[in-house]
Amino acid sequence: MLDNIRIVLVNTTHPGNIGATARAMKNMGLSNLTLVAPKHFPHPEADARSSRAEDILESAIVVEELEQAIAGCHLVVGTSARGRHIPWPLVNPRELAAAVSKSIEQNPDCQVAILFGREDRGLTNEELHLCHMHVHIPTNPDFSSLNVAAAVQVISYEMRMALTTSEQAPNWGIDWDIELAEHGEIEQMFDHLESTLVDIKFLDPDNPRQLMTRLRRLILRAVPDKVEVAVLRGILTKIGRLVKDK
Repeated sequence: MLDNIRIVLVNTTHPGNIGATARAMKNMGLSNLTLVAPKHFPHPEADARSSRAEDILESAIVVEELEQAIAGCHLVVGTSARGRHIPWPLVNPRELAAAVSKSIEQNPDCQVAILFGREDRGLTNEELHLCHMHVHIPTNPDFSSLNVAAAVQVISYEMRMALTTSEQAPNWGIDWDIELAEHGEIEQMFDHLESTLVDIKFLDPDNPRQLMTRLRRLILRAVPDKVEVAVLRGILTKIGRLVKDK
């Protein structure tokens, strides 16, 4: 089940942090590393800091855009160190691990991406808006700065404990019957929703305010499955036809 977890580093500046991340992942049995537009990679310092985790660096996938890194994922989680103007569902690493464990238990093919941002400023609001939830590591408020590899280590440890021990995550409901929607399917639905809202003049493209952001939060919070996304798009298609027939 650890193979379902994809660690994604976005615009990493220091190659040593990439190597240290590979080491942290291998310590905990994770192996899937994706790098989004790293500043320097491959690099000898990354190899040196990996401390015999070069195999993870060699198999790392390098892409130019975040959308490529999370393609095919059913659950996308962004690490966040600060509050946002519009709050998003927020969990700590242990709560995240329990949620991921339950999702994979219900759907063994569930692919999970955990995003880690730039060393100096983390993930942008736009990048965090692609996530179903955010994870925050509760550090000492007097010294809260956490190296990216250290953050990967903390979250990877919780993932290992949740996915490889005999303790079961709490079951707050029943097993789900439909596979979760992939990131690309959800983004297509959001594009469909936005164009429909413009067509019915509910959304002013010249003054959108925070409408799509709030709708994105509402829908992502539900972690919709494939049928639910199809139903929503069917409704939007029907609305579009009614508008055109007027």
